[in-house]
Amino acid sequence: MYQHVRTRRSRGHQEGFTLIEMLVSIALFAIVMVVCVGALLSLVGANKKAQALESVMNNLNISLDDMVRAIREGTNFNGSVGCASNTGGGPDDCTGGTQTFSFAPYGIDTTHSYTPTVYEYVMSGSTNCTTTTGAGGCIMRSENGGPFYPLTAPEVSVTGMEFYVVGTASGDTIQPRVIITISGTAGGGSVKTSTTFDLQATALQRALGL
Repeated sequence: MYQHVRTRRSRGHQEGFTLIEMLVSIALFAIVMVVCVGALLSLVGANKKAQALESVMNNLNISLDDMVRAIREGTNFNGSVGCASNTGGGPDDCTGGTQTFSFAPYGIDTTHSYTPTVYEYVMSGSTNCTTTTGAGGCIMRSENGGPFYPLTAPEVSVTGMEFYVVGTASGDTIQPRVIITISGTAGGGSVKTSTTFDLQATALQRALGL
């Protein structure tokens, strides 16, 4: 009888978990949860940064598309202002690249006096051009002789921009066109991640300029 009671008590003592085992299990569970939550927060943060950077790049692409669309519909291309070099081109051409380009907007009677639309690349701090990243500048636009205003967002830092203009001379066999090259950095400010970009676009005048 005594032996039977002793055996039952011994078995009852061996069942369940000890306090040390419980503490070790809780500690391991806490470590795993901290690692998982940290990874989840990192993914959420990376996703927000990617979305913000995509928004900035979309702004730049929309600005460039707007420029190209307006230039295609315009006439009287002029890249002679600030032209670095012009080899074999007409008086308003610029084969070596310029940072200022103007044209007559669509619907303007160019046989009389008119005010052109002007695109210009300026450094940060010039007029109302501000950037929140790098020491670059922005793309500016002036319409009807009005003030210049930036086309790009403050998170876009344009470090280089050139307009290559050809075919502006009347009577030649080249249709007027302008090649636009843009380089810079997107990001900064509220967008912690940054990336460099190099873009190029060509705008061919729709109206015959032969």
